[in-house]
Amino acid sequence: MAIIEITSLTHPGVEIFSTLTEAQLRKEHDKEQGIFIAESPKVIKVALNSGYKPLALLCEKKHIVGDAADIIEQCGEIPVYTGERQMLASLTGYTLTRGVLCAMERPSEPDIEEICRNARRIVVIEGVVDTTNIGAIFRSAAALGIDAVLLTRNSCDPLNRRSIRVSMGSVFLVPWTWLDGGISQLKGLGFTTAAMALSEESISIADPLLTTIPRLAIIMGTEGEGLPAGTIAAADYTVKIPMSHNVDSLNVAAAAAVAFWELRSRD
Repeated sequence: MAIIEITSLTHPGVEIFSTLTEAQLRKEHDKEQGIFIAESPKVIKVALNSGYKPLALLCEKKHIVGDAADIIEQCGEIPVYTGERQMLASLTGYTLTRGVLCAMERPSEPDIEEICRNARRIVVIEGVVDTTNIGAIFRSAAALGIDAVLLTRNSCDPLNRRSIRVSMGSVFLVPWTWLDGGISQLKGLGFTTAAMALSEESISIADPLLTTIPRLAIIMGTEGEGLPAGTIAAADYTVKIPMSHNVDSLNVAAAAAVAFWELRSRD
């Protein structure tokens, strides 16, 4: 490892932590797939243990022999930038992450066929743009038995810095990729599709029929408008979580957790 003490966030190489936007990180010219930033020792360890490749670390001096010591050892020969807490704290959100950031290489996007080959329960995220919701959905997916996550291109990037943090590293645990062919592509892979939406045609999420379906794709929509009418019409089932006290709906992250548990494979 190379410990590099810096006195300014303009030090060459530190721009990936301090000045590049999420979009710029995704297109970082030195890396074919781009890079992303993982925060906090726990989350970084999950990424490393899942096979993600580290490129550089940034941490407070005290963490070199503290929280970051085993991470540094696991990362091997990469630059480790360090400096005083007051200077590093000017990074957005830095003081909330126990003082350790890791720049990592984005993996190649896997094929849908590859990650769905042995899957029995998957979730399709359509048009969800809130980073907190994406992170929370991934955390529930990992905890509640979802085998893969597919996202439409108008959804938030799961490797967004905040999404990773909210998921507590779960974005590294559940296989995911982008869905470009629509839900008709899922039917070709042998999935029955269930659109989560409140409508007169919806069946209850408690309907026992749903748990008997061998391969089920659960489709979740946007935070505000929900799923487009075309997606609902194309799905095999429209499924609702019954509401009480005149509540119109749940937040998409909360609804996803309920759906994942109730529609889990029982075998």
